Amino acid sequence: MNENKPGNSQSLACVFCRKNDDCPNKYGEKKTCEKWNFSVHYYCLLMSSGIWQRGKEEEGVYGFLIEDIRKEVNRASKLKCTVCKKNGASIGCVVPQCKRSYHLPCGLQKECIFQFTDNFASFCWKHRPVQAITSNKYRDSLPCTICLEFVEPIPTYNILQSPCCKNAWFHRDCLQVQAINAGVFFFRCTLCNNTDIFQKEMLRMGIHIPEKDASWELEENAYQELLQSHDRCDVRRCHCKEGREYNEPNSKWEIKRCQCCGSSGTHLACSSLQSWEKNWECLDCRRIAYTSDFQKAPKHPLANSTNVTVTDCLLEESSPKLPRQSTVAQQKELLRQGSKFRRDISTILIELGFQIKKKAKTLYINKANVWRSAVEQFQSQKFNPSYSIEVVYVNDNDEVGSKHPGSKQEFLSHLMHHLENSSVFEGSLAKNLSLNSQAVKENLYYEAGKMLAISLVHGGPSPGFFSETLFKCLAYGPENALPTLDDVSDLDVAQIIIKVIKRVKAPFESFKQGLKTLGVLEKIQAYPEAFYNILCHKPESLSAKNLSDLFTIHKLPDVKTSRFWNSYLQAVEDGKSATTLEDILHFATGCSSVPPTGFKPAPSIECLHGDFPVANKCNNCLALPVTNTYEEFQENMDFAIRDSIRLEKEERSHLLPRTLNVSSNEEMLF
Repeated sequence: MNENKPGNSQSLACVFCRKNDDCPNKYGEKKTCEKWNFSVHYYCLLMSSGIWQRGKEEEGVYGFLIEDIRKEVNRASKLKCTVCKKNGASIGCVVPQCKRSYHLPCGLQKECIFQFTDNFASFCWKHRPVQAITSNKYRDSLPCTICLEFVEPIPTYNILQSPCCKNAWFHRDCLQVQAINAGVFFFRCTLCNNTDIFQKEMLRMGIHIPEKDASWELEENAYQELLQSHDRCDVRRCHCKEGREYNEPNSKWEIKRCQCCGSSGTHLACSSLQSWEKNWECLDCRRIAYTSDFQKAPKHPLANSTNVTVTDCLLEESSPKLPRQSTVAQQKELLRQGSKFRRDISTILIELGFQIKKKAKTLYINKANVWRSAVEQFQSQKFNPSYSIEVVYVNDNDEVGSKHPGSKQEFLSHLMHHLENSSVFEGSLAKNLSLNSQAVKENLYYEAGKMLAISLVHGGPSPGFFSETLFKCLAYGPENALPTLDDVSDLDVAQIIIKVIKRVKAPFESFKQGLKTLGVLEKIQAYPEAFYNILCHKPESLSAKNLSDLFTIHKLPDVKTSRFWNSYLQAVEDGKSATTLEDILHFATGCSSVPPTGFKPAPSIECLHGDFPVANKCNNCLALPVTNTYEEFQENMDFAIRDSIRLEKEERSHLLPRTLNVSSNEEMLF
């Protein structure tokens, strides 16, 4: 098999459709086999009804053996195309009672659907799948979210609607071009970035999604410029005798880049920076970040005392010709800067999720000690946070050592609960890091940060228990979050603060290193406003409408059961049931709140011909009981959910991680 050559691809027609066209978007790549003197379109080959891929990928043409192709051409030569009336119609409608056969180009002309998945089914124009026509809420035309040309918001063959965003519409041709360029790893809804639901619907409607990397990822040196970093001193007066480009690491002539833009630099000595770790901003970024009407902070008597070196422990040196701000002013300014770059937290976490590979890592979790099992698994050298996670629960107490698959989101929910109550944190509702010698010895501060990062990126729940001080220290740095000497009037209090900071520096840095897993800490510092709510506050209470909209109804032909379900949700919201809406969600998915990235797969409901509801937490599927009366439905739902939660609470009371003994010299971090 040889690669395409211009002469061959133009002279030889496809053995199936008899066309010379070389149009990959419509017919797939055209391959020419010089040895056997024939050409074939990839899609014509895939969609032909009487041929299967019996060879390896490198054999024949894409794994289709030459002898099989010849047999299929011979079979098709006896079939007449329903459209053009010529022989060679190798594709037939998959519906058994339909006898229509056609060439691929003829089928496209007649708006047939070709599904590039499973058995590569083909549907004629009479039996093709269609999208459900919902009530048209849009009187006017809407733009195709890819090409931005206006379309009529009615599902047709050439106009498709997103299954996850009801106000997203596309031209079929636009979708096909995007799918070929993006590949299976990057083809997603243009509005919400959903992958699974979107791809499943597009495959059903005949969009070919090739199993390849995105075209922009395959370009040689496509991102080479991103690897180049600024390496020049740009301050007005460079004091280096060797020149502005001279860079000597670990010396005063090491070049440091602007922390905001990264496109300007300075020698440490040229900007009076004592250490490489000190932050530095170029002049342009300072003009953007700071207004010109700042007044100098009033001098405090402590500034001229013998304790002036203490200031360096709490706050970095002020930038040249810039008045030092108090802590409150700095926080307001940082928030003001951040407001320019507000982003939705789900979008940020979904983008971080692009790092996760399809390769799965199985975590064997002992339900008798979720915390310790998770620590052991995460500390294993074989664990890679960028691999997708599969959970298997093991029970060492059983004689046979039973194992059963578990829900990843349920495991991460349990893990966040155990982490919140671990010895690493201190406090009632808003928690700070605690200083614990045993936790330091076991490197649990690092593991705690890594667990939080993994939960957020892998679709688990958010912690929601950080104190505001802890969050500010992570987002803005301790020097911008803790009180400075200008903010403290009592020298003794200031000295106590300094003493505590010095002692807890190592655990805090370890916790930060763990949060750097999968790039989470960098995103927290880049978008603090987006992360503030999910790290410092528990999710808002659910409503009956929110929960009803969250679940997709599948296989629920019984209208009465559907009515019972909606009535039950409203009764629970009105306090007429012993359960809560959070209990229902936890029963079905293992999570009592919606994770920041949403559920994957999306929660669904189906009927169960039994007395009590059954939940499949691995699939987020809730099977409802079929009853004669609503009273019986509510009673059965309440009993099953309450019983399930009671058992979990009994387990949890025994399984919380034991609090490590805290000696008298151990203190809270902040």
